Amino acid sequence: MPQYLAPGVYVEEVPSAIKPIAGVGTSTAGFVGVVADDVAMPLLPGRSGVQADGAVEPADFHLVAPAGVAQLVDGWETFKNLFGDIQPGNQVLAHAAYGFFNNGGGRCWITRVAGGGESLDDDLIEALETFTAIDEIALVAIPGAVSDAVQTKLVDHCENQYLQDRFAILDGRRTTTLTKAAIQGGVRDSSYGAIYYPWIDVGVTDDDGNPVYQPPSGHIAGVYARVDTERGVHKAPANEVIRGALGVETLVSKQGQAGLNPDDINVIRRFDGNITIWGARTLAGREQSEWRYISSRRLFNFLRESIDEGTRWVVFEPNAPELWSKIRRNVGAFLTTVWASGALLGNTPEQAFYVRCDETVNPAGVRDAGQLVVEIGVAMVRPAEFVVFRISQWAGGIQ
Repeated sequence: MPQYLAPGVYVEEVPSAIKPIAGVGTSTAGFVGVVADDVAMPLLPGRSGVQADGAVEPADFHLVAPAGVAQLVDGWETFKNLFGDIQPGNQVLAHAAYGFFNNGGGRCWITRVAGGGESLDDDLIEALETFTAIDEIALVAIPGAVSDAVQTKLVDHCENQYLQDRFAILDGRRTTTLTKAAIQGGVRDSSYGAIYYPWIDVGVTDDDGNPVYQPPSGHIAGVYARVDTERGVHKAPANEVIRGALGVETLVSKQGQAGLNPDDINVIRRFDGNITIWGARTLAGREQSEWRYISSRRLFNFLRESIDEGTRWVVFEPNAPELWSKIRRNVGAFLTTVWASGALLGNTPEQAFYVRCDETVNPAGVRDAGQLVVEIGVAMVRPAEFVVFRISQWAGGIQ
């Protein structure tokens, strides 16, 4: 406390007890894919690409980004400068990245593997680990990788107890057999991932003019980002048009989807010429019905990560009622903002959530162990997956 020796008026700055919790980002993606070492790269600005005698000048071209190193990509031009324009040596990853930005994505991290090794699956799995330390990543995909080993590792990555702040977008297998086993393979159920079927036509054809279908995960990650921006993470990324998609590899009817939806396969369908995401489920399975919907899992990830980052100032503070009161105010203010955005169910904040941090959850034994416990409950808004209109004949008059 300062000493006052001379008479006069003194003004002190007092730290506010309210330390606002900022919502974390939810739409930065992480992609892993194959880019060959010898892909053609664009010219550096102001260079001609040729020597005086007409020979090619390699120093005039961008160098392909090193394999196994995560690169921040904030637009399609950045992608081309790091990995080249769309071509046979990078086609799957390039189409995924283009689809991400075209559908509303803004930032992503990309780690390339060169391919051509003994085990591509092992290379992809190893590259995935480069994302572990990048905190801003919230969506992860390995476009076109549909093996059980890679997709299971992708789900494991998102479920990692030290992460649990990201969501896996999986591509379904290329099959015409409309069953969970055929489309999902042996990948286990998890609320930290969702799978999409079928692959999509983005205008690429082979030498005979036949469509070369592409995995949808990159485009769908862009749709997630677009919905997050326009509506919020609590809005299911479904009933949304995939920009740049011209068709689907397999047309699935309403009857066909009736056999897939209960098994948590999200179907991409054609409606009035638009290629539309027509599913909103995670791979949680019946055993985890509370995490059935993508929006529920991703909203919970958002809440947990935001509160985690916004309350780090609490660590090592005196564990006493004054601190508990500050925590209740700070977390309550954040959740009130979330409720006001329409993400929580309830006519009032009191109906939408509660925050408990007092002696009932922090008895002496807990405090002696160096722990501070905060109990939070939230009422989730679920998507209207089945909309039912009951229509009957009416004779008229007052109902």
